[in-house]
Amino acid sequence: MAYEAGALDATLAAAAGDDPALFSELRQAFIDSLSQQVDLLRRSRCDGNWQIAALRLKGLAASFHAEALIDMAEEALQAAPGEPTVVRRIQTFLDEYSLG
Repeated sequence: MAYEAGALDATLAAAAGDDPALFSELRQAFIDSLSQQVDLLRRSRCDGNWQIAALRLKGLAASFHAEALIDMAEEALQAAPGEPTVVRRIQTFLDEYSLG
């Protein structure tokens, strides 16, 4: 995941330019949004809610060019609602990126 974090940070840096405060703000906005989507996935029990959360996750990942996260969102779209392995993988991505 370290490579993915580097690519994600590069995307944020390109958007922020030479403004470190804006970079930090964008990074935190990504983390907050990803955290919200993971929570929605975790709580989803019906197909509709699960699909909406997975699609939102995919949109977020695409907006930030986070390829590994796009792949995980695709996995979620193919999985049954509440699939714990998918949620754990996305949570791990979030945890590792939040610490970086």
